[in-house]
Amino acid sequence: MERHFDEQLSGLKALLMKMSALAELMITDSLRVLVNRDAATAAAVAHHEEQVNALQIEVDELCFTLIATHQPVAGDLRFLLGAVKTNNELERLADLAVNVCEKGCALLNYPPVKPFVIIPEMATIASGMVKDSLHAYVNRDTTLARSVLARDDGLDERKIRITNELAEHIRHFPETTTAALELILVARNLERIGDHATNIAENSIFVVQGKDIRHNIEIRERA
Repeated sequence: MERHFDEQLSGLKALLMKMSALAELMITDSLRVLVNRDAATAAAVAHHEEQVNALQIEVDELCFTLIATHQPVAGDLRFLLGAVKTNNELERLADLAVNVCEKGCALLNYPPVKPFVIIPEMATIASGMVKDSLHAYVNRDTTLARSVLARDDGLDERKIRITNELAEHIRHFPETTTAALELILVARNLERIGDHATNIAENSIFVVQGKDIRHNIEIRERA
């Protein structure tokens, strides 16, 4: 029975990693739509979203089955409960990647506002946070989880910086207002992807240490 549980748990981890890989690909493809003005790539983003949604259902069902049939305790129970939360975080951040893609498609109707620098940086950071947060979760690696938490501030800082730059751009070039506002929303979506990755990293620490650090900065810094 224990061996069967371990095999199913390994299968669950593989499903979560697959969701993460798809979400990372969605972020990359969404940025390609935006930066390269590549409308054709939007179809791939939509296809991957369907895959993520299907995996979300599969992961939830497997988690609930494992809890009901094996009645795990302690760390294994925390892992399964955290997996349900992590599953939801992945689906939500994939939705945010879709939002970025949709903004990129909308911006095809306008000339470029300015060269892309900060937004690609944000996408790279966010994608790395997603990847590492999932590795931290499935491997119960709190050191890697803490590194994800540390990167969130850099993402927030870049979101503020690009928002301020675009606001100033609008002041000087009001005819670019619509396009600039769309780019501000892109930055906001990328920042929120980082927030979901942070939540997954916090789940990792909860699984290993049994500490809920979501609203306690002092504990979060010591974790």
